Amino acid sequence: MMKLGVIGSGTMGSGIAQVAASADWVVYLYDIDQAALDRSAQKLEKVLLRLIEKERINEDRKNGIQKNIIYTTTLADFKETDLVIEAIIENPNIKKKVFQEVESIVSEECIIATNTSSLSVTDLASCLVDPQRFIGIHFFNPAPLMKLVELIPALQTSNTIAERTTEIIDGWGKLTVQAKDTPGFIVNKVARPFYSEALRIYEEGIADVATIDWAMREIGGFRMGPFELMDFIGNDVNYTVTETVWRSFYYDPRYKPAFAQKKLSEAGYHGRKAGRGYYDYSEGVPKPTPNKDLELSQIISFRIIIMLINEAADTLFLRIATKDDIEIAMTKGVNYPNGLFAWAEEIGIAEVVQSIDALYNEYHEDRYRCCPLLRRMVAENQTSFS
Repeated sequence: MMKLGVIGSGTMGSGIAQVAASADWVVYLYDIDQAALDRSAQKLEKVLLRLIEKERINEDRKNGIQKNIIYTTTLADFKETDLVIEAIIENPNIKKKVFQEVESIVSEECIIATNTSSLSVTDLASCLVDPQRFIGIHFFNPAPLMKLVELIPALQTSNTIAERTTEIIDGWGKLTVQAKDTPGFIVNKVARPFYSEALRIYEEGIADVATIDWAMREIGGFRMGPFELMDFIGNDVNYTVTETVWRSFYYDPRYKPAFAQKKLSEAGYHGRKAGRGYYDYSEGVPKPTPNKDLELSQIISFRIIIMLINEAADTLFLRIATKDDIEIAMTKGVNYPNGLFAWAEEIGIAEVVQSIDALYNEYHEDRYRCCPLLRRMVAENQTSFS
């Protein structure tokens, strides 16, 4: 049987362990804290019991998955692993120290990977004696339920390692896409306008939080509005990701964080987990009533969608990922109701460009600069990305 080492028994690490164990890999789940490992085992028991109740697995399968996971406080247990995935705090210095220790234990053939969502994979790889074996494997939370996994080769990663990793993760029943090692990879880069443009509309007083959320659900077709989603993710987490992407892109105005979210984060209004965010989740507090004016809602939805299209086009233009992988990432990773390139073709590339230019002409801010790829398509009368 193939063997996996997972570093960190938090929500993500435990989820990755469950995924691999369910694919009949032996998993060594490592944490320095035995109590954290105990909590992980208890949570897995509850998850598997729910799956039995839903008739997705039987008792034998449950016992098999649990037997496949070995909980350990000793990294030396990773000696015979084929793959190691790190899922700990987003601190590069701590991660590098762990990777160096892992490299001294595992075989030369073992792949070493990070689940980072925001740090440079190339920088993390640089701490290894053999950085060619290193790669980013970015799962989405919760890992057992979310189909998408972003694979991010470092500048040093060998093609063989990238191919082997793809085969492994595909074999676990996941849907993989590959991204260049750039801030935010695919999903966290392309999705920025979903939040930032909604925040801009809110800060300008064009519409309130409830109205913007209603517009994106009812007109845009999204499962959750941007403010509902930020409250669900956690405003502290979402703000940190936004700030990291902004800083990593050398303070490009397109990724500039919003003061509204910064203030909520500073106040501790982190969303559902804190009982208050853009909405008040206190018992008995009614949710605010949105303005269901269709014209206003269409304006809101259209403005956010064209900014998402522009970001997707930029991601393709900079060769961060292929068109197909971007479409897959946004529909499977964050459940967008439509692929952004497909949406652009439905709206019309020329109309998208004209609408973005209108925003730039109104604001004269670089956040509204139109992607050159879209301009070239209009100049060449291209109406499709295929």
